[in-house]
Amino acid sequence: MLEVLERKKRENAREYVARVLKHNIINLNLKPGQAISENEIAELLGVSRTPVREAFLELAKMSLVEVYPQRGTYVSLIDVEMVEEARFMRCVLEKAIVELACDRLTDRDFIALQHNLELQEYCVVQRDYKQLLNLDNQYHEYLFRACDKERVYDAIGGIMTQFDRVRILNLAEMDMRKTVDEHKAILSAIKDRDKKKSVALMEKHLTRVLFDQSYLAKQHPEYFKRPKPSPANEQNYSDVQYDNEKTGIHVS
Repeated sequence: MLEVLERKKRENAREYVARVLKHNIINLNLKPGQAISENEIAELLGVSRTPVREAFLELAKMSLVEVYPQRGTYVSLIDVEMVEEARFMRCVLEKAIVELACDRLTDRDFIALQHNLELQEYCVVQRDYKQLLNLDNQYHEYLFRACDKERVYDAIGGIMTQFDRVRILNLAEMDMRKTVDEHKAILSAIKDRDKKKSVALMEKHLTRVLFDQSYLAKQHPEYFKRPKPSPANEQNYSDVQYDNEKTGIHVS
């Protein structure tokens, strides 16, 4: 079921369509490998087919959709190699951020982050994994901004979409509380100004996705793109191929 977002002021049709589709792809409302109908999207969002076509091309550059001339457009499968690149970049940067946060964060920052964690706890109780992902992102973003590195955070956003699809699948099907508990431990270490522990906890937090991804790929092989052949990854991932006869989206 496609979730329709409210259009922002001064947002042109292409930008609006791209934002709605990206949101639904990340949140798995549009499943990996699923066909997307240009006509249905245009009708649902109240735009012409041209901005939809332009949005498809924009999302293709982000590796979120695959456009096949004369055959249709499909949501891209999750690329495990791109997920690892995003995780690697985040891990390198965020270990540096928490080390800096141990020197920079103030009582006001700790109050803001504690409030974020309380909202995360509520999401666990409500089983609201989509809102938990939003709060998770806000938690990490706050650390960057509190350390005056907001432009660094903005720069890594472009490669996060593949990573976020694994994260939302993780939260939907695995232990949501583990994520919240790890956030709590990281904040506690920062409060103690313990740089070594903060860095170690952040690395553990961002590396866990590799182990969880292996499990998720076995549970949902149809969602994942097969990585390049190697003895290591051939043991972890099933062969996945596009099914061009998959059903398109259904909207109401």
